[in-house]
Amino acid sequence: MTKKQRWTADRIPDQTGRVFVVTGANSGLGLATTRELARRGARVVLAVRDEEKGRRAVEELAASGVRPGLLDVRPLDLADLDSVRAFADRMHTEHTRLDVLVNNAGVMAPPRTLSPQGHEVQFATNHLGHFALTGLLLDLLAAGRGPRVVALSSIKHRQGSLRLDDLTGERGYTPMGFYNQSKFANTVFGLELHRRLTAAGSPVAAVLAHPGYTATRLQTRDTSGLKRWVFHHVGNPYVAQRPEQGALPQLYAATEPGVVGGEFIGPGGMAELRGAPVRVRPTAAAADPATGRRLWELSERLTGVGFPVTASSR
Repeated sequence: MTKKQRWTADRIPDQTGRVFVVTGANSGLGLATTRELARRGARVVLAVRDEEKGRRAVEELAASGVRPGLLDVRPLDLADLDSVRAFADRMHTEHTRLDVLVNNAGVMAPPRTLSPQGHEVQFATNHLGHFALTGLLLDLLAAGRGPRVVALSSIKHRQGSLRLDDLTGERGYTPMGFYNQSKFANTVFGLELHRRLTAAGSPVAAVLAHPGYTATRLQTRDTSGLKRWVFHHVGNPYVAQRPEQGALPQLYAATEPGVVGGEFIGPGGMAELRGAPVRVRPTAAAADPATGRRLWELSERLTGVGFPVTASSR
């Protein structure tokens, strides 16, 4: 894929008969992703925290020409591990296979808040919830056609690290610092999942993507004060891409036939802020296998979810 061969949603292959789960599907990147998948014939489960907003999203999609019969709204609060388990149980009741899981949902830079299980809410929502969801749905994915897990990262992962001695922010919380940590964790998890799936001979491919700088409610819904003003009045109107453009890397990661596990897809423009999807590189710290093992073991302990795959010998 070169910059001269600009990839657009029009190049998504026919997805008729395939089943996708998209977390956070009622707005922003998730809504744009759902729209394009359903336009290509995919059945999409909209995994949303607020069912009413999910139903309104289906109405919006139907008004744009998407067949509502392809869309199912299901409740999922990724910050609450009980909700994650309930969602996974329902998926097993309603489906015998799942082809693609798009771990899209997230929260960004809220005031310090703890999840129902006592975890910092950005780490809980952006990482732990998706870690648990992936593990609980892995058997359905293994039965899918060309199955993939798409882990949504961010360019901000390059400024992140794991604060293992203060994961809840009790001793020192900065909203963006803990957001960066959660996106670093998304990247580490996606790469470690790829290593473990490969070692186990699993048919499931783990692929990463990031949207560059995209104007969504993420920047203005959870942030406060000066950051919200800057995002709303400067960044989003003049710098950011629209969600339809920002969703292209995750759509490419989810559907392009040539994608293989372990690849990272992001915008190809300056500083990866915008542009058509290309293959990009994660920060070296996120690709460290030792860091991957540590995060994996921690995540299994904090979620109580084990995966039917083991670490490769390294």
